[in-house]
Amino acid sequence: MTTLSKISGKARVALFFILLVLGMPLYAQNQKVADSLAIIYKKGGNATATQLELLRNLAFNELNDLSLAIKYSNELIALSKKEKNNLYLFRGYYLRGSKLKLKGNLHEALSDFMLAIKIAQNSANVVGEGVSYMAMANVFSVMKETKKAYAYYEKAIVILRKSNEPLKLASALSNLGDEYLKNNQLEQALVYFSESGKYFKKADYTSGIAYTLGNMGVIYFKQGNNKEAENNLTHAIQSLETIEDFYGISEYLIHLSDIYTKEQKLEKAIKAANRSYQLATKNGYKDQISSASLQLSKLYEMTKKSSLSLSYFKNYVAYKDSVSNIKTVQELADLRTNFEVSKKQAQVNLLEKETEIQQLKAKKQQNIIYATVVAIVLIIVLVIGLFRRYQFIKKTKAIIENEKNRSNALLLNILPEETASELMASGKVLAKKFESVTVLFTDFVGFTAYAEKLPPEKLVERVDFYFSKFDEIIEKYDLEKIKTVGDAYMCAGGLPFETQDHAYKMILAAQEIIKFVTESAKETQAQNHFQIRIGINTGPVVAGVVGTKKFAYDIWGDTVNTASRMESNSEPGKINISQNTFDLVKEQFQFEYRGAIEVKNRGKMNMYFVQ
Repeated sequence: MTTLSKISGKARVALFFILLVLGMPLYAQNQKVADSLAIIYKKGGNATATQLELLRNLAFNELNDLSLAIKYSNELIALSKKEKNNLYLFRGYYLRGSKLKLKGNLHEALSDFMLAIKIAQNSANVVGEGVSYMAMANVFSVMKETKKAYAYYEKAIVILRKSNEPLKLASALSNLGDEYLKNNQLEQALVYFSESGKYFKKADYTSGIAYTLGNMGVIYFKQGNNKEAENNLTHAIQSLETIEDFYGISEYLIHLSDIYTKEQKLEKAIKAANRSYQLATKNGYKDQISSASLQLSKLYEMTKKSSLSLSYFKNYVAYKDSVSNIKTVQELADLRTNFEVSKKQAQVNLLEKETEIQQLKAKKQQNIIYATVVAIVLIIVLVIGLFRRYQFIKKTKAIIENEKNRSNALLLNILPEETASELMASGKVLAKKFESVTVLFTDFVGFTAYAEKLPPEKLVERVDFYFSKFDEIIEKYDLEKIKTVGDAYMCAGGLPFETQDHAYKMILAAQEIIKFVTESAKETQAQNHFQIRIGINTGPVVAGVVGTKKFAYDIWGDTVNTASRMESNSEPGKINISQNTFDLVKEQFQFEYRGAIEVKNRGKMNMYFVQ
């Protein structure tokens, strides 16, 4: 499968709308602007308002040195906090998230975009909220979280349609079209590209026009129209060169190399891939370093340059896992790298043996005297080769078995034992309905305020401190952790094995969580602890596994939604339960009846606080 047939969607038009998002005039990022502004920055002595704008411009326009761009963003965030300027604080987190994404630090980028969204919501910044959702969708696309990418793009589009910002809406439409293209859904992709293209052409916006041309080139390639594909991609690259957009150029050069490869123009294919690799390496684009390395490995293998092929393949394996930065993948990365490189090494060895045999045959034809000697040498080489092959196969089997055992162990950490066993046995898990399950949601009160006060690494450390203890408590009461989303924690009782006392155990666990959070607040500094509210509901759910590569056990149904409503209608330090849960445990605990409370999309519902 060529790179074009599995386009990753990494070259997003939204990367060139940061300036629009931040309220600047209609022009794209420009390294020359950054270089000029850097001179002013070094002189210092500007008023605070000028400093904020200067830092914003520097962080936005710095393209060649992403670490320097992040430094400017950090200074912008610090100064915005000091001046209590929410607009520039939003811009600082958004810019830093954008630069972290370009460096391949995807989880850190997501954290910054989440903070940008909360700031935008609190300051009624509709456009900022919309483009931040779009930025998160771009990251999920790179991480191959397709469903999340679709959902966040749709959310961004809905919000941006309410604004008077057609170019930002065009960016979101184009990015969603690119996501559909990535998944080979060409008709849907054409619908969104068509709508976004109208906005770009009307505004004569270089970046948008260039990326539309490039994406159309990809579609033409998939349709077998190589001539139009090459024409579109070439024009897209030329347009991006005028604004020094090396990220997009590097991406489309790989696609152009695919076209030349298909047409057997291997010299031109290697030239395009090499240029992509050099641009990606110079600018630190990890995802495209990986893609270009794989492309060069394939091309050098086709041209019988075994050593170069193996070298670039090793480079590809080394970079590909760092892009997604998923913990479970990281744990297997070293083992999988050795295994894949070993397989590639075996192919190279076989290729070298074939070349050697051809050379020996040529010598045999030239001189019959040396035929016997050559035959003896071949026999010796063959025996040695077979022995080495036997040793290689033996080691490879051991590696595969070891990786299988580790994968099974990881599955048991990710999924319930019964579900993991079913997945390992059949390769899939059938969804199952449970008639009575108790679901719990927790949420930290004032999380946004805490997030603004703490550095990201400290924030993650504190959240992990609480969630790790929650995990211990949930395991103690034989309950099942489902997932965490940001600062929210979700678990359930009564699955995957049906029980009769799940509601009782869930309330015991909730009380212990409240106690732990309260005691922790007394032992830590005031700015480093959270308050928590909890909501619980009982009812039927459907449970199953989602994903084919990164598995996740999840539950669905109105019971889950109602439990979430119980949490959002709770109070700090309180456990708020529904009528369904109350009916199951009313004889076992003391309660405070809160009355029938209006719930969004549910009407009035009876609620109780656990005493």
